[in-house]
Amino acid sequence: MSEVIAGIRVPDSAIARAATQLVRDTGDDLLYNHSRRVFLWGALTGERRGLKYDPELLYLGAMFHDMGLTETYSSADLRFEVDGANAAREFMKSYGVPERDIEDVWTAIALHTTPGIPEHMRPTIALVTAGVEMDVLGIAYHDFTQQQRDHVCIHHQRETNFKENIIDHFAKGIIRKPLTTFGNVKADVLALKNVNYVRQNFCSIILGSAWPN
Repeated sequence: MSEVIAGIRVPDSAIARAATQLVRDTGDDLLYNHSRRVFLWGALTGERRGLKYDPELLYLGAMFHDMGLTETYSSADLRFEVDGANAAREFMKSYGVPERDIEDVWTAIALHTTPGIPEHMRPTIALVTAGVEMDVLGIAYHDFTQQQRDHVCIHHQRETNFKENIIDHFAKGIIRKPLTTFGNVKADVLALKNVNYVRQNFCSIILGSAWPN
């Protein structure tokens, strides 16, 4: 029997169960509970907006969206979002998922820290970002009922210091590859957590390029 949380049925297919176990085996409780909440907030957003979405694809996107922060899936030089997207792609290929669906999940994960774009794309992509934005930033917090928020967090607890801890997780996952934060929100994480971090400047790169004018 699949779980029903805040009126949302959590996918219980073979691939969904395997993804759940992989996240449990790879990450810690914070990343697991955060990823499950991302799915639930995303699904609730989809229901509220009347979007036709695939719960299984949304679940896979949510469960893999932070896998690039883990030691197992972190590369030396790619954005952590791309590492997570690549991990999801290989996982889904092993289950024979159609390429179009893999592409949607890959894009959802790769763009989940790029505000202003995913919301205009297909539901899987839009809703993964919506779930992340709700859980990390509190965006659209008041669009959810108190009952929905309570029910989700009873099943997947937010630690009392979740805000600080999630920033620490971000920092730990990217601190050794600071160049991957150029042009994205994770630059703010390193600016807070790494006293030696020097933020790259887009205009300085333009003005300092090899072009003569």
